[in-house]
Amino acid sequence: MSVMTDNRGSWGSKIGFIFAAAGSAVGLGAIWKFPYIAGQNGGGVFLLVYLACVFTVGAVMMLSEMMIGRRANKSATSAYRALGGGYWHVAGWISVLCVFLILGFYSVVGGWTIAYVFEAVRGDVLTTDGAALEAAFGQFIGDPLPALVYTFLFLSITAGIVIAGVQSGIERICKILMPTLFVLMLFLVVRSLTLPGAIDGLFYLITPDWSKLSIRMVLDALGLAVFSLSVGAGLMIAYGSYLNRETRVINSGLWIAFLAILASVLAGLMILPAVFAFDVDPAAGPGLTFITMPALFAQMAGGQFLAIIFFLLLLFAAITSAISILEPVVAFLIDEYKVSRKKATLWVAAVNFILLGVPAALSFGGAADNLSLFGKTPFDLMDFIASNLLMPLGGMLAAVFVGWRIWPVIRAELEKECPNWCIKLFRFVAGILSPVLIAAVAYFLIFS
Repeated sequence: MSVMTDNRGSWGSKIGFIFAAAGSAVGLGAIWKFPYIAGQNGGGVFLLVYLACVFTVGAVMMLSEMMIGRRANKSATSAYRALGGGYWHVAGWISVLCVFLILGFYSVVGGWTIAYVFEAVRGDVLTTDGAALEAAFGQFIGDPLPALVYTFLFLSITAGIVIAGVQSGIERICKILMPTLFVLMLFLVVRSLTLPGAIDGLFYLITPDWSKLSIRMVLDALGLAVFSLSVGAGLMIAYGSYLNRETRVINSGLWIAFLAILASVLAGLMILPAVFAFDVDPAAGPGLTFITMPALFAQMAGGQFLAIIFFLLLLFAAITSAISILEPVVAFLIDEYKVSRKKATLWVAAVNFILLGVPAALSFGGAADNLSLFGKTPFDLMDFIASNLLMPLGGMLAAVFVGWRIWPVIRAELEKECPNWCIKLFRFVAGILSPVLIAAVAYFLIFS
């Protein structure tokens, strides 16, 4: 029994757990997605709706998954089976498949961040010619060898951290990377806000434009909140399974939600003022990260140094998030098949790279047409299945599981930390509001 306990691991401290779980939320979704989605949806009003979504559906479902994991002391599939019986373990299988698919294409984007750190160090990305930057980015992601090498390198770094264990690997690296990431973000925020004309970007982010409020915008905000907090993917079930009984889950979860929001707001303050200062469209889309921002750095004093910091913090965010994506699959093999952590991690990383990483990395070059299925490249297909189908389905199942199937168990956990009114509100959000809203997001993502 002691061997298996050591094999699973546990958190060494509350702050270590908070940093690790926040690392899951503070990934590329917060730093890459939030600024351009906020830019497309009117800035300030989107921020308010996003905050409401995080502290209702997002926080409740994240806390629920943490409590499922801690109560069962197991990862998703084993936890659903232990607490729910019947066929509930299928919900765990869905979450494992979801994160396995996400790891396949996320490692490709993580590889891009490594490459752009090197590009920034060389100064190759510093040009004001947006067309040249777009062509360079397209050429880079379309070149098979670099794409595969950087994907393999990123996945190897992630696997190396997970192999080291919960305390010695995940917790230790997140205690270093998360504070460093926030310091780097603050540095870039200060620089961005001191640019001439940056005040317009600040006001755009903090001033609500109620004319932009719409059903689609609310669903965008809810989708981002659910995606950022990894609801439905089983990540927090795995992380919660390493918690001791004394840790206050509600308090820890609220800190995680706060850090996720803080990262998103800092990302907005880091990017949108610079975008307005140089008269760039704030709704420029995903290209803001790898095309627009390098062009902006090229126009700033000390631009190369700023570009290095920017892509380093992107890399740190990608690593802390990728760790949390890999860990649930590793924990699944440990719990279900009693495989050692090292062997489980190496198996998952190797199979993922061969089956998913390679096709995803080759989705942007000349081979993309030959690899496409249903009109989508492997990269897009993995993203669509994981983000639009499996994660919402996992979120709905988790909500029904918590709000109905095991509610007495969850209520007993909540009674240790919450007043009665809070418990009633929690059940309403988990059992009724969350399934309905997550289903609406899924419908919007699939059919819009």
